[in-house]
Amino acid sequence: MLYWNPDEYGGITSIRVPSETIWLPDIVLYENADGRFEGSLMTKAIVRSDGTIRWTPPASYKSSCTMDVTFFPFDRQNCSMKFGSWTYDGNMVDLVLVDHYVDRKDFFDNGEWEILNATGAKGSRRDGIYWYPFVTYSFILKRLPLFYTLFLIIPCLGLSFLTVLVFYLPSDEGEKLSLSTSVLVSLTVFLLVIEEIIPSSSKVIPLIGEYLLFIMIFVTFSIIVTVFVINVHHRSSATYHPMAPWVKNLFLQRLPRLLCMRGHTDRYHYPDIELRSPELKPRGGPGRRGASGHGQNHAWLAMLEKATNSVRYISRHIKKEHFIREVVQDWKFVAQVLDRILLWVFLTVSILGTILIFTPAITLYLTTPPFNT
Repeated sequence: MLYWNPDEYGGITSIRVPSETIWLPDIVLYENADGRFEGSLMTKAIVRSDGTIRWTPPASYKSSCTMDVTFFPFDRQNCSMKFGSWTYDGNMVDLVLVDHYVDRKDFFDNGEWEILNATGAKGSRRDGIYWYPFVTYSFILKRLPLFYTLFLIIPCLGLSFLTVLVFYLPSDEGEKLSLSTSVLVSLTVFLLVIEEIIPSSSKVIPLIGEYLLFIMIFVTFSIIVTVFVINVHHRSSATYHPMAPWVKNLFLQRLPRLLCMRGHTDRYHYPDIELRSPELKPRGGPGRRGASGHGQNHAWLAMLEKATNSVRYISRHIKKEHFIREVVQDWKFVAQVLDRILLWVFLTVSILGTILIFTPAITLYLTTPPFNT
């Protein structure tokens, strides 16, 4: 041992010697991630006159940690670092745990993680007749989600509500499908970004991944129903889509009142007037103008018959055009009712889905215990 009498050496109670010249215990980090087991700098050791040696080299360790990304980016991680001798058993090198709580006065704040708790515990493992002590430091870390909330979650929420606005656009606008497709492409880009941020794991799906998957299914279904609504909007009697009576009763009468929509356009009913040929009676007494008057009556009668047939043809044509216009307007109004129904349904599903997915993670994040000092 290195010890001396301070009185014999001018009252010197401690000296500093190069650490390479004395014996050092081979304390290493078991869960090492970069293959470097020694300290970063071989500083000098303080040797006291009573034989006590104090050596505190600065070191930077990289340790592996099993990540649980279930609630990413509102997740908490429990990472441990196990230190012990690599070759000496407990009879030669023993480890003493001074305090069960880690001193944080030399810790620096991190922009991504916050330490909730840091404790130490001593343990040992047996190998035959030998026992090997080790000290394990456990760190409970909480991720700071501000960055991910601003640049991932809020844009996803915006895309989700953009999908709802698809059903607010008129059905005769071609931008309905364009908007839905653009949202779907944007979500695909977000998935590629998140894949590079979060660690790969097949055990659990991250929270943000679940939400993006929910929105992608949401948008895909909105595209399907939008195609159906556009098909309904462009139906008419010419496309052989007669409207069933129950469809008229449900979508033209009942649902508009429930959805606070203005009623359908009032109909203009044309009365069915039977056009008959007028009976012409000759003016004047019998025998007056003779055959000449009778010929004129037949000429007038023929002309009126032609006029009546023309009026009858025009009436039928107007009725047909009016009927076709009514059918077209009816289907367009049905499409508007479907859009309004889907608007409320998708808005409700979007809000409830967002709440159900994020509530457990946010609750866990807000109920984390404070750090024990």
